[in-house]
Amino acid sequence: MLKGIVYLVGAGPGDPGLITVKGIRCLEKADVIVYDRLVNPQLLSFASPEAGKIFVGKDTAGLAGTQDGINSLLIGLAGEGKTVVRLKGGDPFIFGRGGEEAEALAEAGVPFEVVPGVTSAVAAPAYAGIPLTHRSHASSVTIVTGNEDPDKENSMIAWDKIAAEPGTLVFLMGMANLRAICGQLIKHGRSGETPAALIRWGTWAEQEFLQGTLADIASKAERENFKNPAVIVIGDVVGLNKKLWWLKKKPLTGRRILVTREAHQGEGLARLLTEQGGEVIVFPTIAIAGPDDSSPLDQALDKIGQYKWIIFTSKNGVKYFFKRINERLIDIRDLKEIKLAAIGPKTREALEEHGLRVALTPPVYIAEEIVASIKGMIKTGDRILLPRSDKARKFLKEALAELGAEVDDVIAYRTCAAGGDPDYLRRMLEQGLIHLITFASPSAVHNFVRLFGGSDLTALIRNVQVACIGPVTAQAAVESGLRADIVARDYTSEGLVEAILRSN
Repeated sequence: MLKGIVYLVGAGPGDPGLITVKGIRCLEKADVIVYDRLVNPQLLSFASPEAGKIFVGKDTAGLAGTQDGINSLLIGLAGEGKTVVRLKGGDPFIFGRGGEEAEALAEAGVPFEVVPGVTSAVAAPAYAGIPLTHRSHASSVTIVTGNEDPDKENSMIAWDKIAAEPGTLVFLMGMANLRAICGQLIKHGRSGETPAALIRWGTWAEQEFLQGTLADIASKAERENFKNPAVIVIGDVVGLNKKLWWLKKKPLTGRRILVTREAHQGEGLARLLTEQGGEVIVFPTIAIAGPDDSSPLDQALDKIGQYKWIIFTSKNGVKYFFKRINERLIDIRDLKEIKLAAIGPKTREALEEHGLRVALTPPVYIAEEIVASIKGMIKTGDRILLPRSDKARKFLKEALAELGAEVDDVIAYRTCAAGGDPDYLRRMLEQGLIHLITFASPSAVHNFVRLFGGSDLTALIRNVQVACIGPVTAQAAVESGLRADIVARDYTSEGLVEAILRSN
């Protein structure tokens, strides 16, 4: 019989940035991922598109949602020779039933490994500015299940001992028993004035915080309808959050932002937004690829020495232009007499990385400004090469031709539709879980609209802000039936983030 392997991987508490590097590597090589309700779905994007994804959350119907059913599923998949990732919220060995699953695998002779994760017991307080230990307040931490009935006769929790523990107490899964938990601690000697805090959806955009004392926190929670998933923290360290709540100070905290840019470039924008406190979903609506037919570009490269100017209107144009130069073994020194223009600073940087000097970058990063800036620098008959996207506007070629230039515009790369899951995104929009959408190109707008063909987009994004990298993209959004609530003044990722912050 084939023998696969099961990786019990801790997904962390919610913020996708908190999964470990080893956890990501396991996802990348998985044949099948078996995951829980509290796993952030964004983590599934690390897996191969061919990998199977099986949801076994507590609301799953049938045997697969029971612990015995999950154990059998893991054993069966491994028996088929598959590499299986059992992706569990937090850490698999801290109230995650990872120990039970490991036992079942061991008894069945299935190889397994454990990849620890960041537990919500630590992360949720940290994201609320509460250190679990502090030399002046607590020298120990006790993590306790809140799922056990505090009134049962043969409790596995020594209430007298933990009530007398001077350090920090953390209860997980305890909201249903909160009043009884507080009552047991007070009954066994803990002061009712002990500071207490509740952190709901810790590290997620929906994170909520409620503070009180051991005596009144249950009543406060009932008034605020504060429910699971939540972490209960009890101890003097709770009072430190007023000074240490670092996340609250970030301007985009509590906002979930959809980035529709091509995956690689989307990562840079996502990083900038995350630094400002946003929770970012990178959902590329476009992908970049080489041209279907390279012969027009090849013909231009064959006569490269005839051009006075080469004008690049994107980093992608630079990337695929030089990719083809390398494939053709063309000496880059053949470009030394040609003047180069870049539409903006990122495109200029991409050219400079090849050791080339850029003669022109317009003050405003649009094609119209390239024409205005280059007008006095060209003369009738000058040959200009435009390596561009297959979706680029015709404006630049036509405007330069009107100035007397001989223009060859060739497709250096294609903008394609990316293969995202629109159903997942639609559910998030319907539930109001996305607060802002960013668009960095007209193609991203058009493919976003295409993904939701037949849906009432106006209704779906009624309460969602739309941010565009510049006026051309904003125009595409409006013409496609969307809005452009925010338009960057500086047409770069940094400029887009600045515009979002100004509107916040």
